[in-house]
Amino acid sequence: MSRSKQRFRVRDIFDRAAFRATRWTGSSWAFGLAVLVIVVWLVTGPLCGFSDAWQLFINSVTTVGTFLMVFLIQHTQNKESLAVQLKLNELVAAVEGASNRLVDVEELTEEELDVLHEHYRRLAELAKRERDLRTSHSIDEAQARHDRQACEPDRRKRKD
Repeated sequence: MSRSKQRFRVRDIFDRAAFRATRWTGSSWAFGLAVLVIVVWLVTGPLCGFSDAWQLFINSVTTVGTFLMVFLIQHTQNKESLAVQLKLNELVAAVEGASNRLVDVEELTEEELDVLHEHYRRLAELAKRERDLRTSHSIDEAQARHDRQACEPDRRKRKD
């Protein structure tokens, strides 16, 4: 088996295991088991004389569990985020009149995202002024309107 196929197989196995583990740890059964472990630990406290080893046990279990869950949750979140972005990209690409500039918008810099955010804030203000709730504007429509309006003061000055 080639090295790339082995990597793909390991990645595929990890994806399936991570999916199952994430689904299970988010279940009511997992929560119930966690509560049961805590109850058993509390009940055994007096039997162990509330020793350092008794406290160390729960600290170790929760630390290791938390450490592993951070990576598991991050993996799942990255995968779900990518899936949502791909779905949104498909919608933007499929809708006539939608701006293609928003495809892969997550790859933009923070400064570029701030510019887009300000633009959409202004579009929202325009939409609030519209009397017809079904009216919408794309970035390109708004830019063309802006360009026309930017030229109007020059035209007015020439008339005066």
